[in-house]
Amino acid sequence: MKLRAPYQKDIDIIMSKRGHLDGEIWTTRDYRIGKGSPFSTRDVAIIFAELGFTRKEQIIQDIISTIFKTWQSDGRFRITPTGSIFPCHTITALRALCGLGCAKDVRLQSTFDHLFNIQHADGGWRCNAVKLGKDSDSDCSNPGTTLEALDAFRYTKYLNREVRLNKAVAFLLKHWELKRPLGPCRFGIGTLFNQVEYPFFRYNLFYYCHALSFYDEAKHDPRFKVALSALEQKLKDGRLIIENPNRRLSRMSFCMKGEPSDLATRRFRQLRKRCHSKNYLPGKPQI
Repeated sequence: MKLRAPYQKDIDIIMSKRGHLDGEIWTTRDYRIGKGSPFSTRDVAIIFAELGFTRKEQIIQDIISTIFKTWQSDGRFRITPTGSIFPCHTITALRALCGLGCAKDVRLQSTFDHLFNIQHADGGWRCNAVKLGKDSDSDCSNPGTTLEALDAFRYTKYLNREVRLNKAVAFLLKHWELKRPLGPCRFGIGTLFNQVEYPFFRYNLFYYCHALSFYDEAKHDPRFKVALSALEQKLKDGRLIIENPNRRLSRMSFCMKGEPSDLATRRFRQLRKRCHSKNYLPGKPQI
């Protein structure tokens, strides 16, 4: 409660958007949980986790229930009522649920198993929207989706114990070197990537450092250290300045554009502490 007390006005605005898509919990009647960003079920789940909401609260229980309505028995999530189910759909729903404390839900074990089963040869995750063989860069995994997958796996028993996750980490560290657009959706590392974004909706420097900082494979790698140093240079008087928030959130006090964010700074300090801690317990959520 104390964490979110200064942001009640922001919370009131978000709560007022609950029915803006004709559904009840920031979604449509047919449960398109990713539609309407940043006032979608998925994005609100991420925001509320950052603001300190917990599973004990009814609104979080309602969000969890809404996301699970899209879960399939094979572990995937159908976040649109028709069309193909892409790995990014499943991973973004999984990541939101894990952030709300659901990583040990029995239903999600099949989701984690599914992700291991479809892991790409380079260690990450991609969809088949572009067929293999078009060119070597398109054949690569999707860096953004892979980062979200690692963000979800950090809540599990697999963290720092599963070599398959090390391969995903290695893929993202390699992207830091290459920087050019990779995967079917062409995720690159350029000017926008290096601007501080918060909350963690998209593939960007702050989210990159945050998610990878849970993995020993990354923490001791010189490429990660360079990325972290680039993030540290964004500090002003010890606080992190928001450079590129979601446009529709840019006036909210917890992530106002051009201003220091206490919540983002808190995340940064936790990140830096993890990178120097010898007592981190694999599988123990540190959100």
